[in-house]
Amino acid sequence: MEDEPPPQGVGAKALEATLLSALKMLDVGKWPIFSLCSPEEIKLIRQACVFGSAGNEVLYATENDEVFVLGMNCSGCLGTGDMQSTIEPRRLDSLCGKKIACLSYGSGPHVVLATEEGEVYTWGHNAYSQLGNGTTNHGFIPCQVSTNLVNKKVIEVACGSHHSMVLTSDGEVYTWGYNNSGQVGSGSTANQPIPRRVTSCLQNKIVVNIACGQMCSMAVVENGEVYVWGYNGNGQLGLGSSGNQPTPCRIAALQGIRVQRVACGYAHTLVLTDEGQIYAWGANSYGQLGTGNKSNQSYPTTVIVDKDRVVEIAACHSAHTSAAKTQSGQVYMWGQCRGQSVTFPHLTHFACTDDVFACFATPAVMWRLLSVEPDDHLTVAQSLKKEFDNPETADLKFLVDGKYIHVHKVLLKIRCEHFRSILNNDDEIIEMSEFSYPVYRAFLEYLYTDNIRLPPEDAIGLLDLATLYRENRLKKLCQQTIKQGICEENAIALLSAAVKYEAQDLEEFCFRFCINHLTVVTQTQGFAEMDHDLLKNFISKASRVGAFRN
Repeated sequence: MEDEPPPQGVGAKALEATLLSALKMLDVGKWPIFSLCSPEEIKLIRQACVFGSAGNEVLYATENDEVFVLGMNCSGCLGTGDMQSTIEPRRLDSLCGKKIACLSYGSGPHVVLATEEGEVYTWGHNAYSQLGNGTTNHGFIPCQVSTNLVNKKVIEVACGSHHSMVLTSDGEVYTWGYNNSGQVGSGSTANQPIPRRVTSCLQNKIVVNIACGQMCSMAVVENGEVYVWGYNGNGQLGLGSSGNQPTPCRIAALQGIRVQRVACGYAHTLVLTDEGQIYAWGANSYGQLGTGNKSNQSYPTTVIVDKDRVVEIAACHSAHTSAAKTQSGQVYMWGQCRGQSVTFPHLTHFACTDDVFACFATPAVMWRLLSVEPDDHLTVAQSLKKEFDNPETADLKFLVDGKYIHVHKVLLKIRCEHFRSILNNDDEIIEMSEFSYPVYRAFLEYLYTDNIRLPPEDAIGLLDLATLYRENRLKKLCQQTIKQGICEENAIALLSAAVKYEAQDLEEFCFRFCINHLTVVTQTQGFAEMDHDLLKNFISKASRVGAFRN
């Protein structure tokens, strides 16, 4: 990000943290509700979900796993213990430190959240028992759902308008809540107040993905089959009919097609196959099936997005919008887009499907919990940094103060003129007695990272080394580190070093610091032990700048 990275001194660590923070920051500015947050608050966000009937509620987690909420608080859906709206972020103490894995929300709204530990928490609207606590009382604070989920690790959650569904790590599906159309899959239309496992056709199947429409439910099993149940008035179950389905039923029309993911809109369904193709069915009054017309489809229909393979599909049960991302990174959208009906997949300028919902969906909500993507790809520089002092790959050891530092000859020769001239192919161990272990280790690490990590007092020794080895850039970094770490106690020692190594800019800086803090500096041990000639020169120079005038 910079031509010359800052040294790892006192202030540089804070700068590096800021740069890393900026790199990891979520781009949430496209959702209007975040205009209520300060830039400082937004910089800390690592996960976020905008939800509610108008995109007026948000939950977000920060880099240190604190959880905050903001917005209208309809039905107590912010979990703050009351129904008061707030334009200031409020902290949810009960969820702080929990590490959120996934989150979904209903129309009430109610919220279902799973932690990385696999625990489930719910709160908000509960008129239909969609919180799974056995009551129909609204939940004003997050409460753990444990009935029938004890010893189960939940890895995915999904909400319909007023029903909830979770997937466990062993491939089981549990549902609860509103069931007027059979959407909990129990075989009846009675509401289900607590989580119960969905069995029937799923009894011996391992489920790998789940999704909910407004009043229907979907599950993908490990062999790529899709099972559906619930409301089917628009053909959103893909069964070729419009009759409701009270228990899971396999979509026969997808025979021989291996589905990887399913996504549900308000009343339409998208699936993504292992070959990167999309099939869609259900309601189509806004063109959300992407078929070029507005006719509902009760059978799976191929969606032509691009010649490129599709790697992600997106839909949200509160909207009539569809989106997809291809392998080359192109993002398409169709359906209801800012009030317009887009009947064919339309190429956008966005880099992610999340932006489609921020800018074009009604309401402007998130179709999933938006998180910072971990990037496990290492650049060349990052790979080199990782290999410093790695005995498994090194072919040379420096022995300093009885301790080894493992390095690579070729890198040392490439990076340093001094090593180019002294290293031989036969060298395996080189003893170093001219410099201390911290200093020499910092120097070798600098050759791998372009940065130095030393307290200012040790940076003096590194400055000596840089002078000896004619490493001018390293010399500058040492001086910056010393400047950033100067204080009254070490000011004289740093001034002495600057004079010794003929670092004139640093000498002037240290001198000015001593003059500005003269009373305290003259009372330190360093001043009492100051070299006679240096003291004489210091007093003479201080007198010339008027340091001793009343």
